[in-house]
Amino acid sequence: MLRFYRLKEIIGSRKQGIPPIIPVSRASWYAGIKAGKYPKPIRLSERTVAWREDDIKTLCEKLSEGSL
Repeated sequence: MLRFYRLKEIIGSRKQGIPPIIPVSRASWYAGIKAGKYPKPIRLSERTVAWREDDIKTLCEKLSEGSL
């Protein structure tokens, strides 16, 4: 089954008590997308974007290996 992550699930939300998968700021995340370091989002609707679970898992593996 295909799963998507919203941004607050990836970078976390202190207000909502959601721990981050990748602890960076919102601005750093979008700068990383622009630089090609992080995966591009998938548009789910006009105002909603998300990231594929597989893309986030691959990113986490690369970060843990130190290849980014």
